[in-house]
Amino acid sequence: MNCHKLFQEFNGKITLANSKQASLKNSRKALRKKIRDYFDDNKWDRPKFTSQGSFPLQTNLNPIKEKDKDGETIEPYDLDDGVYIICAESERLSVDAYHSRILNAVENHAKDEVDKTTCVRVCFADGHHIDLPIYWLEKDGDIPLLAHKAKGYIESDPKAFTTWVQEQINKANLIQSGQLLRLIRYAKAWKNYRETENSSLRLPSGFLLTVLFCEEYVPSQNDDESLKITLERIFSRLEYNYQCFRPTTPNNEDLLVKYPKDSFLPELKKFRDWASDAIKAEDEKKSSEIWRKCFGDRFPLGKEDSEKGDKGKTSTTGTNSYTRVHPSRPYYAKFNR
Repeated sequence: MNCHKLFQEFNGKITLANSKQASLKNSRKALRKKIRDYFDDNKWDRPKFTSQGSFPLQTNLNPIKEKDKDGETIEPYDLDDGVYIICAESERLSVDAYHSRILNAVENHAKDEVDKTTCVRVCFADGHHIDLPIYWLEKDGDIPLLAHKAKGYIESDPKAFTTWVQEQINKANLIQSGQLLRLIRYAKAWKNYRETENSSLRLPSGFLLTVLFCEEYVPSQNDDESLKITLERIFSRLEYNYQCFRPTTPNNEDLLVKYPKDSFLPELKKFRDWASDAIKAEDEKKSSEIWRKCFGDRFPLGKEDSEKGDKGKTSTTGTNSYTRVHPSRPYYAKFNR
């Protein structure tokens, strides 16, 4: 059963709405100004900024609505905006000092501010938030260091990761335009729905799911079949060897360490099996009802008439490869995007 058209409709529903994109951009702009002004007032060199994570890759989702602790309906969408302190190592301050500066700079800007281990988070009343991870970079340096409150300064290169993912998407586009990007959104929508249904469930981050789907992606004429085959490859790989290393700096980091195998793999197996069952279904309605086990009722309900399905679909498969990406000098030419 071919539900490609339903997946196209589903993709439209889960892709971050233009209004939410505008809200994130406005929040980012205001926070950057507030931080620059605070540094100017204290006669410190201004930091640089660059967006990272899902937002520049366009893999953000319209989230499933939630209730906050006060019972108010919120939509928890977000953006990561890296704050880069550029100076000589001899002038570098402590991790806590930089966290305090950024926290003080954004104080009282929104509903709440939280000083987390890896970033300062600014929370807004409608549920969206901006994460401000803080990095130190030496002038003309290669690899930035994340100011991590538990581990100190550690190598981390989010710009290189964004470049790597975009390269995988660009390569995939040569075969099936936009398909890998959509599959990453479907994976995140699965995580969003399954964790909403079971609050005790902790599935891998969108970052990790993005790596797995980039590395194991198999193209097809139809999104449902591509998703099924890619899930089969991911499950087989992790069942045999439960590891997934970050493709960029620090490239010795196993991203799966924080996610127990006996918790993630059973959920991944359900996802794989439901995908297989949906494609074997007799008509579009039955197929869509199975897909709803993965995604909830945001996934469109298909038609009962089996003639609406196209059972004569063909796949295009191929091998996947990826390369490590290293940033070019000077690093700070990439900021303020």
